[in-house]
Amino acid sequence: MPEPARATEILPADEHGIARAASLLRAGELVAMPTETVYGLAGDARNADAVARIFAAKGRPAHNPLIVHLARMEDATKIADLPPAATRLAAHFWPGPLTLVAPLRAGHGLAPAVTAGLQTVALRLPAHPLARRLLQAFGGPLAAPSANPSGRISPTTAAHVTAGLSGRIAAVLDGGPCRVGLESSIIGFEGPRAVMLREGGVSREDVEAVLGEALQARDAAQITAPGQLASHYAPRARLRLDVRDPAPDEFWIGFGPDCPGAALSLSESGDLAEAATRLFAVLHEADTRADCIAVAPVPETGLGIAINDRLRRAAAPRGPVKGA
Repeated sequence: MPEPARATEILPADEHGIARAASLLRAGELVAMPTETVYGLAGDARNADAVARIFAAKGRPAHNPLIVHLARMEDATKIADLPPAATRLAAHFWPGPLTLVAPLRAGHGLAPAVTAGLQTVALRLPAHPLARRLLQAFGGPLAAPSANPSGRISPTTAAHVTAGLSGRIAAVLDGGPCRVGLESSIIGFEGPRAVMLREGGVSREDVEAVLGEALQARDAAQITAPGQLASHYAPRARLRLDVRDPAPDEFWIGFGPDCPGAALSLSESGDLAEAATRLFAVLHEADTRADCIAVAPVPETGLGIAINDRLRRAAAPRGPVKGA
């Protein structure tokens, strides 16, 4: 169960705010921090009590592992054994919206719940300057899933965080809107071969271009990394996809220039990067204004693959959402 309600501090994006956030984290508290993808709910990845607070605050299933955020490549090599393909991807995309899942090293020092009992760990170096300054000030690894109740729409502003978690966490470090707007892509490894575990802020095509080979598909029956639950990123409203002719009671979200009458648009020009940045913010707004949401078709190419992945999970049948 979530901890009793408490006042959640809103910290400014300055040295005082960073110092306060780092102090809270060292004390085992939780702080939401901005990244270029979405806001993450950060806690000391080495502190079992802090990690337990992350799961409790979100209502997150214990079998769903967490991403560990780091300041430097050297920190990653102390925690995991990176295959050669992972090292190539890290050199090209870190810091940035790519998470790599690799075998744990002996003496890694992480709390067991971070990896949900797996012998692998998900690692990322965020590119957001405020996240990087906080990681440097804290001086250690931070476990940081998205800063929202489990299963709900991911947060891309501090206001989205407080709407879902105010009173459950110590503070939010306010860095303004997130630039990418989609969670990181997650790549795992089966022997020497790379596997796409979650589509995200780096396109499949860009990853394959660096590797020089096609990515393998993952086993959909296994949870091996964050963001793989069938129902996820969900609004409270009913969501219908690939809609060109919405019903009268539906709040229509458009994409591209051929959606006259859409209440909101992911991108009026049909720009997939803009649509990715706006996706969660538009879903948040629609969810406050309607009980039924319809979304126009989004092309299944480039970042559109990740956008459609999030939309399909948001529209999937679901039971009661814990922590909501």
